[in-house]
Amino acid sequence: MSGIPGALDAIPILGIVFQLIGYVLDNLQYVSSTTVAVAVPITLAALCGVMCERSGVVNIGLEGIMLTAAFVGWFVAAEAATSMGAGTPSPYFGITAPLLIGVAAAIVAGMLVSLLHAWLSISLRIDQIISGTIINIGAAGITGYMYSLISGQSLVGAGQFQAFQPPAGVVNIPVVGWLINAVLNQGPVGLVTIVIVIILQVMLFRSRWGLRTRASGEHPRAAETVGIDVVWLRYRNVVASGALAALGGVWLSMEQTGNFNAGMTQGRGFIGLAAMIVGRWTPLGAFGAALLFASVTGLSQSLTISQPTGDLGNLINGVPGEFWEALPYIITIVVLAGLIGRSIAPAADGQPYERESAS
Repeated sequence: MSGIPGALDAIPILGIVFQLIGYVLDNLQYVSSTTVAVAVPITLAALCGVMCERSGVVNIGLEGIMLTAAFVGWFVAAEAATSMGAGTPSPYFGITAPLLIGVAAAIVAGMLVSLLHAWLSISLRIDQIISGTIINIGAAGITGYMYSLISGQSLVGAGQFQAFQPPAGVVNIPVVGWLINAVLNQGPVGLVTIVIVIILQVMLFRSRWGLRTRASGEHPRAAETVGIDVVWLRYRNVVASGALAALGGVWLSMEQTGNFNAGMTQGRGFIGLAAMIVGRWTPLGAFGAALLFASVTGLSQSLTISQPTGDLGNLINGVPGEFWEALPYIITIVVLAGLIGRSIAPAADGQPYERESAS
C-alpha cells in the first residue's frame, strides 16, 4: 500500500495533479486559514453589492468606497495615536483606542461615499454605472494624492489588529481541526464578517426588511402600491451597505497591514462584484464564491513560502511570479463566463425609480 502514492505521482500529467492534492493536504492548515483571510474584503464588498442590488441599485463603486475607508481609517488612527499615544494593546486582537477611532472614522467615510452614490443614482437618476465609475476614479486619485502629501511626515503608526490564536488542542482535532483554525485564526474584522454573512442571509430571506428589499429590487412600483417607500428604502440600503465595504477597507489597512498604500485594494471591489454574481445575489453564495476566488491566492502564497518537491516543484519553479498574481483574476473571468445566462439579477436592478404623480 505504501507504494501506491508514489505510483500515482509517476503517472504523466495526472501525477502532477495527485502531487498537488497531496501538497494541499499537507499544508491544509495554512492554505485554509489564508484563504478565509483573503476572502474577507472580497466578501464584504460582495455583501455591499448584495444589499444595493437586491433593492434595485447597481453599485460598482465598491473599489472606491473600500479605498476611501482604508485611507481614512489608517490616517485617523495614526493621528489619534500621535495625539493620545498608541496605548497598550488589548490581549484580545491587539485592540487599542486609536484603532477603534480609526474604524469608526472609516465606517463614516464609507457611508458618506455611499450617500453620494445614492444621491447621484436615486435622486438625480444618473446612470448608476457612471456614478460608480466616478467614485472609483475619484477615490483612487484623491487618496493617492493625499497619501503623497503626508507620506513624508513622521506619523506615529497606530499598529494593527491581531489574529486570534486558537488553542493547539482545538487546532489538532482530527478531521475538523483545520476548519476550526481557518475560521477562528482571524482578526476581529474577519470574525465579524462571518457573523455578518449569517445575519444578512437570515435577514434578507426571513425578515420584513428583507421582503421589502427584494420587492423593491424586483418590482418597485408594485412595492410602492402596498405602502413601501422605495426611494427611502434604497437610500437606507445603499448608505448602510457602505459600512460593509468600509470594513473591507479597514481589513486592508488596519488588519492585514498597519499601513496604507495607494491603490491597495487591487481590484478586490470588482472581484467582490463577481462573487456577488456567482453567489446569485445571496450572502452565503457570495461568501462561498469569495472563498473560491481567494483559495487561488491562498494556494499561491503557500507555494511561494513552502515550495513542493518533485515534478510539481519543478513545474512551479518554471512559472513566472506574475502568473500567480494574475491567476485570481483569470479564475474570476472564467467562472463568470461559465455563468452567462444562468445567474439572473433582480428584475429592476439598475433601473432608476420615479414615483408616479399623485394627480
